[in-house]
Amino acid sequence: MLVAFDFDGTLSDSEMTVLLGNQNGTAADMEAITERAMNDEIGYAESLRQRCALLEDLPDEQARAAFDQVELRPGAADVIAALRAAGVHVVILTGGFERGVQAALDREGVEVDAIVANRLPVADGKLTGAVEGPLIEGTKDDAMEVATAILGEDRSATVAVGDGANDLPMLEVAGLAIGFEPKPAVEPACDEVVSTMAQLQELLEAEGIL
Repeated sequence: MLVAFDFDGTLSDSEMTVLLGNQNGTAADMEAITERAMNDEIGYAESLRQRCALLEDLPDEQARAAFDQVELRPGAADVIAALRAAGVHVVILTGGFERGVQAALDREGVEVDAIVANRLPVADGKLTGAVEGPLIEGTKDDAMEVATAILGEDRSATVAVGDGANDLPMLEVAGLAIGFEPKPAVEPACDEVVSTMAQLQELLEAEGIL
């Protein structure tokens, strides 16, 4: 069994690009671009590039301070720990940034089997305004296929948990698609919908996954 989580908006209610934007005064612009992407009004790759371009020349020290503010939702660490204890593979597939995801997991003392995320290149101690990684043009169904192959799991024995338009590819191919407070454009693709980590844990227990 494999459970694939989105991060921003699902495991965390921190929006990494907004936290980064707080460091240089572009947070409002970040939020506006993110909202358009999550509602499927502009392509995710384009929205991500637009947001990251706003971070050009941000000192990496300030980027690190932003990543240190990324937090898991209440109860998220418990769900991850319970899944791992039950022998379930847990992966995080996010268009957010690996450094922020890892900082949040480290703070709660939990681990996952894999993090597939993007990166912000640094040159001369500052962000370049570019973005690199597998989930810019790549989609989460492809990432989940790779994860299932590496971990030796069958795709029918997969669960995807997400909230936004860029989660649709993995929700549509998973054996069980769970929306975490999903956006209106996403909810029709969900088999189940939850709004708290406690509800998610109860659902996973009811499905025999925990």
